[in-house]
Amino acid sequence: MKLMVTGASGFTGQHLCALARKSGYEVVKVKSDLLDRSSLADELILAKPDLVAHLAAISFVGSPDKSSFYSVNVIGTTNLLDVISELPKTPGKVLLASSANVYGNCDISPISENTQPRPVNHYAASKFAMEQLSRTYSSKLSIVITRPFNYTGRGQHINFVIPKLVDHFSERKSSISLGNIHVEREFNDVQMVCDLYLKLLKFGVPGEIYNICSSNAYSLETVIGLLVKLTGHSLTVNVDPEFVRPNEVQRLCGDPRKINELVEQHSGILPNISLEETLKSMLGK
Repeated sequence: MKLMVTGASGFTGQHLCALARKSGYEVVKVKSDLLDRSSLADELILAKPDLVAHLAAISFVGSPDKSSFYSVNVIGTTNLLDVISELPKTPGKVLLASSANVYGNCDISPISENTQPRPVNHYAASKFAMEQLSRTYSSKLSIVITRPFNYTGRGQHINFVIPKLVDHFSERKSSISLGNIHVEREFNDVQMVCDLYLKLLKFGVPGEIYNICSSNAYSLETVIGLLVKLTGHSLTVNVDPEFVRPNEVQRLCGDPRKINELVEQHSGILPNISLEETLKSMLGK
């Protein structure tokens, strides 16, 4: 079974490719720029993928280039779906990685897939637009949309808060500058996310949206406390107004019942990796 992956060199892509190979898939990495439709078409025609996992995106919410969210996440995805739909033999399943950020600030917690999206930043708006546009391909392609809640792991860029914290504790630095440390997020393990992506490529129902989550949300204060425990090191936390985002989502916690039911229906084992285990791995312990 040949799995083609966009964004294969990125944080999630590297983990997904490794896990897919271990699971017996032949993995093909998309090398073309998603905005180069001609090159993309040549590559996919040659590859003849059985499955496609679309992970490529501008994913750092704080990116200063707002237009790139839409050019890559929306136009790039549209180019990809155009090309896939025109293949002589279309893949059996196309997985699109969206984001739980589309839910925005929500009064309901945990958040289910039935919750109305209310994106409050350009990253989330571009992902929701991607989801909506993908619906126009439903008659041609078997598309499954995922909305992963926050996750982390080894190899994630230090632009993201958990790797930044791990780096500061590993280097035993005396202080760190952060934004709002009271926000609550799930910090799931990337291995859990990739495991569920592979299960969705196999068992996901076309046209459906699946939260990728655990319903376990933590404040950054809690994460810092765990790192103090694991390293025996303490540091001073400075709240920098430049890191406090406008329209910050205060709590982002998902309802995993839909994805759990799907996995259990197919006699699968649900991934269960604690935050402490993830942090230990990132610390090299």
